[in-house]
Amino acid sequence: MKDLIIALVIAAIPIAALAQADMQSPNEVVAEAAKQLDQALSERKQELAADKEALYGLIDEILLPRFDRKYSAQLVLGRHWRTATEQQRERFIDAFYGNLLRRYADGVLDFDLSQVEILPFRGNTSDPRVTVRTMVTLEDGTDVPVDYAMVRREEGWLLFDVIIEGISYVRNFRAELDSEIQAKSLDAAIERLESEARSDTGGEGAQ
Repeated sequence: MKDLIIALVIAAIPIAALAQADMQSPNEVVAEAAKQLDQALSERKQELAADKEALYGLIDEILLPRFDRKYSAQLVLGRHWRTATEQQRERFIDAFYGNLLRRYADGVLDFDLSQVEILPFRGNTSDPRVTVRTMVTLEDGTDVPVDYAMVRREEGWLLFDVIIEGISYVRNFRAELDSEIQAKSLDAAIERLESEARSDTGGEGAQ
């Protein structure tokens, strides 16, 4: 159930029309993105359900230019980012993003625009970081509060974290990885994430 919730909210957030993002409020950007994703899925749901690569490609096409991979990965690594080499950082950014994309890809197929209500914005758009609040209604009628953490960049507002019922994806992932890195090493954690991505797509040539 939790994976499905995360899949729904990650699916809803890809930020569209970044060239106009500085003219849009964070809420408007999220609303437009959710609508575009809903339309894309409604036209290709059967195909995507049968073809994982096509599903990954769709999510990647929407999410990659609109997600601050480096900033999010840096927050996940925490103190380990400071001691990581440039090569380790680059590998981790790619592995982290790939893990995020694939981990919840199947749940994206269950995305329903009518389940997401964007709540009134309470932040200040002049701040470097803001939060967009939404409420996701599950099939059993349960309402789940979801926050999207966004950072202002030159190209507009970018997603870097999702907070479900007060639980941050970034903080959760950071706690998991911190234990693994301390017990093994950063390279071992990166290799595990890379291996999971390869096995999920069936080969070394996977993205």
